[in-house]
Amino acid sequence: MPPEGPMNPYMNLIKLSVGSDSVESLIDWQTNRSGQRSEGKYYHVTRMWPKREAEILAGGSIYWVIKGEILCRQRILGFDEKIGNDGIRRCGIVLDADIRRVSPVLRRPFQGWRYLSPVDAPPDLRHGREDEPALPRDLDRALAEIGVL
Repeated sequence: MPPEGPMNPYMNLIKLSVGSDSVESLIDWQTNRSGQRSEGKYYHVTRMWPKREAEILAGGSIYWVIKGEILCRQRILGFDEKIGNDGIRRCGIVLDADIRRVSPVLRRPFQGWRYLSPVDAPPDLRHGREDEPALPRDLDRALAEIGVL
């Protein structure tokens, strides 16, 4: 991630990955089952267009909440206007295909997307640890609740 500061201010988004059971199911959806692809890139459609677009495009990512935990992120490459069959203008968040796992953080459900400051974003898992088997969900949650993870 780019360093935060006056030379490179950026902002992230956070969003629930509704219907995903794991990072693998999110990857499968984006690459194999979703019709939301253009020029080989997946885009996520949302009703609201971020007002902080320039900050997000300066190096921000979307952090995905899966089953109550922030588990991964994707770089945001751009925003495209998408007009639905109902004629309503929507925002297509264009995402990098590379999905990076992050240190799990518990997150309560919310609607839509929210801004996520780089200071509050969980760190990426260290190189070489991305493919390690995950802890059992109950143990992972218990450790997160006491601040170990």
